[in-house]
Amino acid sequence: MNITFRHISESEEFMTPEGCSILESWNNDTDPAVSIARARVKPGVTTKLHSVEGLIERYLIIAGSALVTIGDGKPERVGPGDVVVITPGVSQKATNDGHLDLIFYAICTPRFTQDAYKELK
Repeated sequence: MNITFRHISESEEFMTPEGCSILESWNNDTDPAVSIARARVKPGVTTKLHSVEGLIERYLIIAGSALVTIGDGKPERVGPGDVVVITPGVSQKATNDGHLDLIFYAICTPRFTQDAYKELK
């Protein structure tokens, strides 16, 4: 069995045009089945409305709270331990209306690639 360890560094975190910071935990073309990224949204920030084409995205909320809007649904409050499942091509955005950073893991199947991201208006 081949075992891989991926050690991440906080210095790898980057800001996206969407309005959140991303730290890729696992996104490798040798494992196209899944990607895992830590996302961070500052208090008072709403991410840009967008969709992700061709993959299922799951948010596992680690810290903070937010109102998450999926598709035409009403905003839903989420907090630590909650999971949000977003099917391919459905619009999404998150509003951190709390006082702490919203931190969640985005787990995508198959793995996220930048061409899957679609900004919506």
